[in-house]
Amino acid sequence: MKLSFSFIIPVYNRPEEIEELLASLVLQTYTEDFETVIIEDGSQQSSEVVIGNYQDQLNITYLKKQNSGPGDSRNYGMTRARGNYFIILDSDCTLPPEYLTTIATALKKEFVHCFGGPDAAHASFSLVQKAINYAMTAVLTTGGIRGGRVAVGKFQPRSFNMGLSKVAFEKTSGYGNIHPGEDPDLTFRLWKKGFDTRLISAAYVYHKRRIDWKKFFKQVYKFGMVRPILNKWHPGTAKITYWFPSMFCLALFFSIVLYFYGITLPLWLFWVYFMVMLLDSLLQNKSLAVALLSLLAVCIQFVGYGYGFLKSTFILIGSKKNPEELFPSLFFKNNRIP
Repeated sequence: MKLSFSFIIPVYNRPEEIEELLASLVLQTYTEDFETVIIEDGSQQSSEVVIGNYQDQLNITYLKKQNSGPGDSRNYGMTRARGNYFIILDSDCTLPPEYLTTIATALKKEFVHCFGGPDAAHASFSLVQKAINYAMTAVLTTGGIRGGRVAVGKFQPRSFNMGLSKVAFEKTSGYGNIHPGEDPDLTFRLWKKGFDTRLISAAYVYHKRRIDWKKFFKQVYKFGMVRPILNKWHPGTAKITYWFPSMFCLALFFSIVLYFYGITLPLWLFWVYFMVMLLDSLLQNKSLAVALLSLLAVCIQFVGYGYGFLKSTFILIGSKKNPEELFPSLFFKNNRIP
């Protein structure tokens, strides 16, 4: 089968992000034509002018719809795309020039109906963005659990950098209305339909994550909230590793308590862990400031995710209501393709 690629990019009030992403698409080394589908998800700040500046350089399909969330917007775009293989990106990503060539080469060598790629920090990122990127990708944090070279179990793609064949999309009907968590939910349903997923490690994107510490906490808190819901929906996918951030926070708390009773070894073990992480970030980012901020980012990540995970777990155990009733803020209502 000859592959025809369509980029699927939902955007919500971020024309400046689309500007940067389109600029990186223009520079792709891939020699064949590809489609760029941009879905305006009920934005008040339109990207139309920005997109118009690239109409002569890219094959762009620009769609507008009422706000219904990123999952539904991706489905909306894939239903209307002309390609037979969709590459799903977040609007806050930019691509290295060889990105699409890398994907085409990998799929030609070993085809898979769904793949994911990693994210990386660009040299132009702020110190906070680089620190958050470290927390979200490092093996010493939850990078392996989220799915990387040392992923625990089968690889679970994330929709900031994900490929999906048209066949797989039609068999699964695409994303559900939970958010966040729509990407692992889709992955689990793909597995149930017999589709494999794979990491293409060389197909990385620069994931900018325009968030501050408060927004980062809220983001990882929601990640923690949705995981028990996914475990409930897909019980065969639940793993002990998902408890790691919660157990880490509880262990650190009790280590501090034990320290005041003269038992110092547990707290020393945590000190060693943080020093190893500091050194790892320093080696990766070549910046002491980023390394120190990485420790803060990891603490926020573990506390936010761990708190959300425990809260959601106990609420689900103690109630007979379905998750949509218990956590309405985690679900979009208009998950229908007109």
